[in-house]
Amino acid sequence: MRCSAPHLLRCVRLQLGSRRGRNKLPLCIRRIWAYMKLLVQSLCFNSLTDSDVVFDSVFEPVFVTVDYITRWFGLVFVCLVVILTSSILVIAYAVLLPLILTTYSPAWIAWHVCYGHWNLFMIAFHYYKAAKTSPGYPPTEKNERPFVSVCKKCIMPKPARTHHCGICNRCILKMDHHCPWLNNCVGHFNHRYFFSFCLFMTLGCVYCSISGRNLFLDAYRALERFKHLDSEKPGMPVTGMGLLIGLLPSGQTNFQTPAPPYTFKDRMIHKSIIYMWVLTSTVGVALGALTIWHAVLISRGETSIEKHINKKETHRMMVKWGKVYRNPFNYGGLNNWKIFLGVEKKSHWVTRVLLPSGHPPHGDGLTWEIFPVKNDLIPV
Repeated sequence: MRCSAPHLLRCVRLQLGSRRGRNKLPLCIRRIWAYMKLLVQSLCFNSLTDSDVVFDSVFEPVFVTVDYITRWFGLVFVCLVVILTSSILVIAYAVLLPLILTTYSPAWIAWHVCYGHWNLFMIAFHYYKAAKTSPGYPPTEKNERPFVSVCKKCIMPKPARTHHCGICNRCILKMDHHCPWLNNCVGHFNHRYFFSFCLFMTLGCVYCSISGRNLFLDAYRALERFKHLDSEKPGMPVTGMGLLIGLLPSGQTNFQTPAPPYTFKDRMIHKSIIYMWVLTSTVGVALGALTIWHAVLISRGETSIEKHINKKETHRMMVKWGKVYRNPFNYGGLNNWKIFLGVEKKSHWVTRVLLPSGHPPHGDGLTWEIFPVKNDLIPV
């Protein structure tokens, strides 16, 4: 078993208090020595000590530091998501929308306006729900619910698929991971919101990247042309009689060359288009890979944590008993998606998947006997 850092420090103080009169070493040296002795003794606490326990105990200060930093930087990541998304919206409304209204046909204008606003609303809805919805916590009072183990941190019973989050400092029902971009854990009650946000954000980034490709190329060429104009050598200065005989345009008295054929507004418009395309393309690739990864996990009926647990359990079963391990929460590809999305009839594919919906997931996250029969669970 692993002893936590606060518990070790309390033991160190007790040992120091009992030996204060007998040891003449400086207090800081005695503290470090007593703490190191306790760490070594904790690793040999009982026969259950293995490499994982040793690793966790040695790197406990690192884990605590990372959890602490992530906990306090969560709001920074949320603000970053809001700021970056808002910047793309400003460019879309201030730069792209006027171009669309003046150059596209009415059919394409209707498509871009309808799809863009639908995609935007789905992103905002699912991000808000994923960040504000509680992932679900096991009960803290005594109850008759079945559990599979006791949490070493909370010292509380853990139901199946429940794991402890060091950043939230509590157990999470059907925990997938802690997402710093949401400043929240992804668990039983907000897993669908998280995946939907990733999916629609990816679709929005791909949409902006594809539809803005030609604008990006034109803006890049324009900026290169501006740089070429700026690098040209200035003309000969006009002095003396040239000013009197009108060699300069009216109102121009001391310029060696005419003003550039572009304005500051033109340059900023082109730079904003390039910024939008680069940002949406980068986020689309990165977030798209994450979305595909989670889609594969959902198809298998497992979370990110269970992926590693099932892999280790599969290897252990095969080596020790020569048997194949089967995930007890895998109901088949299509049925896993129906359970995850909460689809119970055909109309739910529209009302609960293509439209924003706040319906709760199947089950309470404590027990997982969702359906008595695994074949044809939901006849949709």
